[in-house]
Amino acid sequence: MMFTHEIENFLEEDLGYNDISCTLVPERSVEAIVFTKEDCTLAGLDVAEAFFDYFGIQYSTEYSNGNRIAKDGIIFSLKGSSVSILRTERLILNFLGHLCGIATNTSRCVDIARQYSDDVQIACTRKTTPGVRKYEKMAVVAGGGDPHRFNLTDTIMIKDNHVKMMGVEAAIMAAKDKAGFTQKIEVEVESAEDALKAALKGADIIMLDNMKPEEVMNTVQYLKRESIPEYILIEVSGGINMGNLAEYADTGVDVISMGSLIHRSRWIDISLEIQN
Repeated sequence: MMFTHEIENFLEEDLGYNDISCTLVPERSVEAIVFTKEDCTLAGLDVAEAFFDYFGIQYSTEYSNGNRIAKDGIIFSLKGSSVSILRTERLILNFLGHLCGIATNTSRCVDIARQYSDDVQIACTRKTTPGVRKYEKMAVVAGGGDPHRFNLTDTIMIKDNHVKMMGVEAAIMAAKDKAGFTQKIEVEVESAEDALKAALKGADIIMLDNMKPEEVMNTVQYLKRESIPEYILIEVSGGINMGNLAEYADTGVDVISMGSLIHRSRWIDISLEIQN
Protein backbone atom coordinates (compact mmCIF):
# COMPACT_ATOMS: atom_id res chain seq x y z
CA MET A 1 0.00 0.00 0.00
CA MET A 2 1.27 3.46 -0.91
CA PHE A 3 0.00 6.41 1.09
CA THR A 4 -0.77 9.81 -0.44
CA HIS A 5 2.06 11.51 1.43
CA GLU A 6 4.51 8.98 -0.02
CA ILE A 7 3.27 9.62 -3.56
CA GLU A 8 3.62 13.36 -3.06
CA ASN A 9 7.13 13.02 -1.60
CA PHE A 10 8.24 11.08 -4.66
CA LEU A 11 6.55 13.60 -6.95
CA GLU A 12 8.19 16.52 -5.16
CA GLU A 13 11.59 14.95 -5.71
CA ASP A 14 10.97 14.25 -9.40
CA LEU A 15 8.91 17.23 -10.57
CA GLY A 16 10.61 20.00 -8.62
CA TYR A 17 9.02 23.45 -8.66
CA ASN A 18 9.25 24.47 -12.32
CA ASP A 19 8.26 21.55 -14.53
CA ILE A 20 8.47 22.92 -18.06
CA SER A 21 9.22 19.57 -19.73
CA CYS A 22 5.83 17.95 -19.14
CA THR A 23 3.81 21.13 -19.71
CA LEU A 24 5.29 21.70 -23.17
CA VAL A 25 2.73 19.35 -24.66
CA PRO A 26 -0.91 20.37 -25.20
CA GLU A 27 -3.23 19.21 -22.44
CA ARG A 28 -5.44 16.53 -24.01
CA SER A 29 -6.59 12.94 -23.50
CA VAL A 30 -4.14 10.38 -24.85
CA GLU A 31 -3.67 6.62 -24.78
CA ALA A 32 -0.42 4.91 -23.85
CA ILE A 33 1.02 1.51 -23.04
CA VAL A 34 3.58 0.35 -20.50
CA PHE A 35 5.50 -2.67 -21.79
CA THR A 36 8.54 -4.78 -20.96
CA LYS A 37 11.51 -5.13 -23.28
CA GLU A 38 12.57 -8.44 -21.72
CA ASP A 39 11.14 -11.51 -20.00
CA CYS A 40 10.55 -10.90 -16.31
CA THR A 41 8.51 -11.57 -13.19
CA LEU A 42 6.20 -8.69 -12.37
CA ALA A 43 6.23 -6.66 -9.16
CA GLY A 44 5.21 -3.13 -8.22
CA LEU A 45 1.96 -3.09 -10.21
CA ASP A 46 0.14 -1.82 -7.12
CA VAL A 47 2.67 0.99 -6.80
CA ALA A 48 2.14 2.07 -10.41
CA GLU A 49 -1.62 1.90 -9.91
CA ALA A 50 -1.36 4.22 -6.89
CA PHE A 51 0.28 6.87 -9.10
CA PHE A 52 -2.32 6.36 -11.83
CA ASP A 53 -5.13 6.78 -9.29
CA TYR A 54 -3.53 9.92 -7.90
CA PHE A 55 -3.43 11.53 -11.36
CA GLY A 56 -6.83 10.21 -12.45
CA ILE A 57 -5.31 8.08 -15.22
CA GLN A 58 -7.44 5.15 -16.36
CA TYR A 59 -5.57 1.86 -16.56
CA SER A 60 -6.15 -1.77 -17.34
CA THR A 61 -3.93 -4.82 -17.03
CA GLU A 62 -4.21 -8.57 -17.46
CA TYR A 63 -1.50 -9.21 -14.89
CA SER A 64 -0.87 -9.35 -11.15
CA ASN A 65 2.29 -9.13 -9.07
CA GLY A 66 4.16 -12.43 -9.35
CA ASN A 67 3.01 -13.21 -12.91
CA ARG A 68 5.67 -13.92 -15.48
CA ILE A 69 5.55 -11.94 -18.69
CA ALA A 70 7.44 -12.29 -21.97
CA LYS A 71 9.39 -9.64 -23.85
CA ASP A 72 7.16 -7.01 -25.50
CA GLY A 73 4.27 -7.90 -23.20
CA ILE A 74 1.95 -4.98 -22.38
CA ILE A 75 1.75 -4.51 -18.63
CA PHE A 76 -0.67 -1.56 -18.62
CA SER A 77 -2.92 0.16 -21.13
CA LEU A 78 -3.50 3.79 -20.12
CA LYS A 79 -5.85 6.64 -20.96
CA GLY A 80 -5.70 10.09 -19.46
CA SER A 81 -4.24 13.58 -19.45
CA SER A 82 -1.15 13.95 -21.62
CA VAL A 83 0.55 16.07 -18.95
CA SER A 84 -0.32 13.68 -16.13
CA ILE A 85 0.95 10.63 -18.02
CA LEU A 86 4.25 12.39 -18.71
CA ARG A 87 4.55 13.41 -15.08
CA THR A 88 4.04 9.91 -13.77
CA GLU A 89 6.08 8.18 -16.49
CA ARG A 90 9.55 8.19 -14.95
CA LEU A 91 8.36 7.37 -11.45
CA ILE A 92 6.32 4.34 -12.46
CA LEU A 93 9.04 3.10 -14.82
CA ASN A 94 11.66 3.45 -12.07
CA PHE A 95 9.54 1.52 -9.60
CA LEU A 96 8.55 -1.17 -12.09
CA GLY A 97 12.08 -1.58 -13.45
CA HIS A 98 13.60 -1.90 -9.99
CA LEU A 99 10.91 -4.07 -8.40
CA CYS A 100 10.47 -6.37 -11.41
CA GLY A 101 14.24 -6.84 -11.32
CA ILE A 102 14.07 -8.00 -7.70
CA ALA A 103 11.09 -10.27 -8.37
CA THR A 104 12.81 -11.78 -11.41
CA ASN A 105 16.03 -12.41 -9.50
CA THR A 106 14.07 -13.94 -6.62
CA SER A 107 11.98 -16.22 -8.85
CA ARG A 108 15.14 -17.51 -10.53
CA CYS A 109 16.65 -18.29 -7.13
CA VAL A 110 13.46 -20.03 -6.00
CA ASP A 111 13.53 -22.13 -9.18
CA ILE A 112 17.11 -23.20 -8.43
CA ALA A 113 16.29 -24.10 -4.82
CA ARG A 114 13.24 -26.14 -5.85
CA GLN A 115 15.50 -28.49 -7.80
CA TYR A 116 16.98 -29.61 -4.48
CA SER A 117 14.25 -29.07 -1.89
CA ASP A 118 10.49 -28.52 -1.93
CA ASP A 119 10.55 -26.96 1.53
CA VAL A 120 13.50 -24.58 1.80
CA GLN A 121 12.49 -20.91 1.81
CA ILE A 122 14.41 -18.20 -0.04
CA ALA A 123 14.41 -14.98 1.99
CA CYS A 124 15.87 -11.50 1.68
CA THR A 125 17.54 -9.41 4.42
CA ARG A 126 17.49 -5.83 5.71
CA LYS A 127 20.08 -4.88 3.07
CA THR A 128 17.59 -2.61 1.35
CA THR A 129 17.41 0.89 -0.09
CA PRO A 130 16.42 3.41 2.61
CA GLY A 131 12.93 4.75 1.99
CA VAL A 132 11.76 1.95 -0.30
CA ARG A 133 12.33 -1.15 1.86
CA LYS A 134 8.70 -2.20 1.98
CA TYR A 135 8.43 -2.10 -1.82
CA GLU A 136 11.65 -4.07 -2.30
CA LYS A 137 10.57 -6.70 0.20
CA MET A 138 7.15 -7.04 -1.40
CA ALA A 139 8.95 -7.54 -4.73
CA VAL A 140 10.75 -10.48 -3.13
CA VAL A 141 7.34 -11.86 -2.09
CA ALA A 142 6.10 -11.42 -5.68
CA GLY A 143 9.04 -13.51 -6.84
CA GLY A 144 8.11 -16.33 -4.48
CA GLY A 145 10.51 -15.42 -1.67
CA ASP A 146 10.05 -14.53 1.98
CA PRO A 147 10.47 -10.92 3.21
CA HIS A 148 12.24 -11.90 6.46
CA ARG A 149 12.14 -9.00 8.98
CA PHE A 150 10.69 -5.70 7.79
CA ASN A 151 12.32 -3.94 10.75
CA LEU A 152 14.00 -4.58 14.09
CA THR A 153 10.69 -4.95 15.93
CA ASP A 154 9.55 -8.02 14.01
CA THR A 155 12.05 -10.47 15.49
CA ILE A 156 14.81 -10.20 18.07
CA MET A 157 18.03 -11.08 16.28
CA ILE A 158 21.16 -11.78 18.28
CA LYS A 159 24.06 -11.12 15.91
CA ASP A 160 27.80 -11.76 16.12
CA ASN A 161 28.49 -8.47 17.90
CA HIS A 162 25.92 -9.30 20.59
CA VAL A 163 27.60 -12.67 21.07
CA LYS A 164 31.06 -11.10 21.29
CA MET A 165 29.89 -8.76 24.05
CA MET A 166 27.59 -11.13 25.96
CA GLY A 167 28.04 -14.71 24.83
CA VAL A 168 25.32 -16.81 23.20
CA GLU A 169 23.57 -18.02 26.33
CA ALA A 170 23.54 -14.69 28.20
CA ALA A 171 22.28 -12.86 25.11
CA ILE A 172 19.39 -15.32 24.68
CA MET A 173 18.40 -15.04 28.34
CA ALA A 174 18.43 -11.23 28.10
CA ALA A 175 16.31 -11.40 24.97
CA LYS A 176 13.81 -13.71 26.64
CA ASP A 177 13.45 -11.24 29.50
CA LYS A 178 12.55 -8.43 27.11
CA ALA A 179 10.64 -10.26 24.37
CA GLY A 180 6.90 -9.97 23.95
CA PHE A 181 5.03 -13.25 23.68
CA THR A 182 4.63 -12.82 19.89
CA GLN A 183 8.32 -12.19 19.19
CA LYS A 184 10.66 -14.92 18.08
CA ILE A 185 14.35 -14.97 18.94
CA GLU A 186 16.91 -15.63 16.21
CA VAL A 187 20.58 -16.24 16.96
CA GLU A 188 23.45 -15.85 14.52
CA VAL A 189 26.21 -18.42 15.10
CA GLU A 190 29.46 -19.38 13.41
CA SER A 191 29.99 -22.87 14.82
CA ALA A 192 28.06 -26.07 15.44
CA GLU A 193 28.81 -25.77 19.16
CA ASP A 194 27.23 -22.32 19.43
CA ALA A 195 24.28 -23.53 17.34
CA LEU A 196 23.60 -26.26 19.91
CA LYS A 197 23.96 -23.79 22.80
CA ALA A 198 21.39 -21.54 21.13
CA ALA A 199 19.00 -24.43 20.61
CA LEU A 200 19.29 -25.61 24.20
CA LYS A 201 18.67 -22.07 25.53
CA GLY A 202 15.42 -21.76 23.59
CA ALA A 203 16.20 -19.90 20.36
CA ASP A 204 13.43 -20.12 17.78
CA ILE A 205 15.69 -19.66 14.73
CA ILE A 206 19.37 -20.46 14.41
CA MET A 207 21.22 -18.68 11.63
CA LEU A 208 24.41 -20.31 10.41
CA ASP A 209 26.49 -17.34 9.32
CA ASN A 210 29.20 -17.36 6.65
CA MET A 211 29.61 -21.12 6.68
CA LYS A 212 30.60 -23.11 3.63
CA PRO A 213 28.00 -25.59 2.33
CA GLU A 214 29.83 -28.59 3.76
CA GLU A 215 29.99 -26.93 7.21
CA VAL A 216 26.28 -26.12 7.00
CA MET A 217 25.36 -29.70 6.13
CA ASN A 218 27.52 -31.07 8.96
CA THR A 219 25.98 -28.64 11.45
CA VAL A 220 22.42 -29.50 10.39
CA GLN A 221 23.17 -33.20 10.81
CA TYR A 222 24.86 -32.57 14.18
CA LEU A 223 21.81 -30.67 15.48
CA LYS A 224 19.50 -33.44 14.33
CA ARG A 225 21.61 -36.05 16.12
CA GLU A 226 21.32 -33.94 19.26
CA SER A 227 17.53 -34.03 18.85
CA ILE A 228 16.89 -30.30 19.07
CA PRO A 229 13.17 -29.33 19.16
CA GLU A 230 11.46 -29.63 15.78
CA TYR A 231 10.05 -26.09 15.95
CA ILE A 232 13.54 -24.59 15.66
CA LEU A 233 14.25 -23.30 12.16
CA ILE A 234 17.75 -23.52 10.72
CA GLU A 235 18.71 -20.61 8.49
CA VAL A 236 21.88 -20.00 6.52
CA SER A 237 23.17 -16.62 5.37
CA GLY A 238 26.31 -14.86 4.22
CA GLY A 239 27.82 -14.65 0.76
CA ILE A 240 25.08 -16.66 -0.94
CA ASN A 241 24.24 -15.81 -4.53
CA MET A 242 22.79 -17.44 -7.62
CA GLY A 243 26.16 -19.02 -8.40
CA ASN A 244 26.46 -21.03 -5.18
CA LEU A 245 22.79 -21.27 -4.18
CA ALA A 246 22.38 -24.88 -5.35
CA GLU A 247 25.04 -26.09 -2.91
CA TYR A 248 23.24 -24.43 0.03
CA ALA A 249 19.80 -25.60 -1.07
CA ASP A 250 21.02 -29.19 -0.77
CA THR A 251 22.19 -28.89 2.88
CA GLY A 252 18.87 -29.50 4.66
CA VAL A 253 18.35 -26.00 6.06
CA ASP A 254 14.88 -24.46 6.34
CA VAL A 255 15.70 -20.94 5.16
CA ILE A 256 18.34 -19.42 2.88
CA SER A 257 18.57 -15.65 3.33
CA MET A 258 20.25 -13.66 0.58
CA GLY A 259 21.02 -9.95 0.58
CA SER A 260 21.80 -10.42 -3.11
CA LEU A 261 18.09 -10.84 -3.90
CA ILE A 262 17.87 -7.07 -3.64
CA HIS A 263 21.31 -5.49 -3.86
CA ARG A 264 22.44 -7.57 -6.85
CA SER A 265 19.20 -7.37 -8.82
CA ARG A 266 19.44 -5.80 -12.27
CA TRP A 267 16.67 -3.44 -13.33
CA ILE A 268 14.28 -4.71 -15.98
CA ASP A 269 13.97 -2.54 -19.10
CA ILE A 270 10.38 -1.25 -19.09
CA SER A 271 9.03 1.55 -21.28
CA LEU A 272 5.99 3.80 -21.71
CA GLU A 273 4.85 4.77 -25.21
CA ILE A 274 2.12 7.24 -26.23
CA GLN A 275 -0.19 5.64 -28.79
CA ASN A 276 -2.00 8.69 -30.25
